[in-house]
Amino acid sequence: MFLYGVVNASPDSLNTDSIVSDEASARRRAEQLLADGADAFDVGGQGSTDAAHVVSWEEEWSRLEHVIPVLASFDVPVSVDTWRPETARRAFEAGATVLNAANGMQSDDMWEVAAHFEVPVVIPFLSGPNPREMQMVRTDPIGTMIAFFEARLVEAARFGKRDDCVIDPGTGFAPSNWPWEERYEYQKHVYSNMDELRVFGLPLYIALPWKETAQHDELLDIICRKGPEFGRAHYPAKVRRFEQAVTGA
Repeated sequence: MFLYGVVNASPDSLNTDSIVSDEASARRRAEQLLADGADAFDVGGQGSTDAAHVVSWEEEWSRLEHVIPVLASFDVPVSVDTWRPETARRAFEAGATVLNAANGMQSDDMWEVAAHFEVPVVIPFLSGPNPREMQMVRTDPIGTMIAFFEARLVEAARFGKRDDCVIDPGTGFAPSNWPWEERYEYQKHVYSNMDELRVFGLPLYIALPWKETAQHDELLDIICRKGPEFGRAHYPAKVRRFEQAVTGA
């Protein structure tokens, strides 16, 4: 699995180990991620959880503008996690190379930026306009995702970007009132059936579980056995251990 190590320039991210605030802390975080087995970086300046305060794109960019050049200096792919085209455009100008589209690519503006900079696009499934406004999926989630991605890929083709897309079931997001047990069952179902999302002939990308519980470890084990092409990891070393256990290598 090609791993994007998480770098959070948002000060209210839930995983405090991933938070950076300046060039020096960004460099330390990047060095640790690579040493632990990451292949690339995923960086964001706007948190998507309930704990995160929504800021303007200008504030989001101010958190990223000094961090992205540091990450780009390591000469590995740098993914920018944002739902704002203004931020994405500036990120690519500063050295980012992949769009992790937190709006699910549900606007022409984002497609225009991706097409202009000719970057790969991670499309997460969203049941709303952005991660902050998601609704709970009560029907078959895989079927709902397939319908969502079919629509997004029609738009991707219109901008000449279909072959540059990566499919993300969006399990890193959840509605604010979603109890963990329900979220766990939902994620377990999605991960166990993720091969159905290969109908598009595109790579899969998973936001990997990072919390230290038996249920999170079970989910991580299922993912590693399914073998998605890409993962987003807060703790790459743990993911590599699970992969090794699965493959026996």
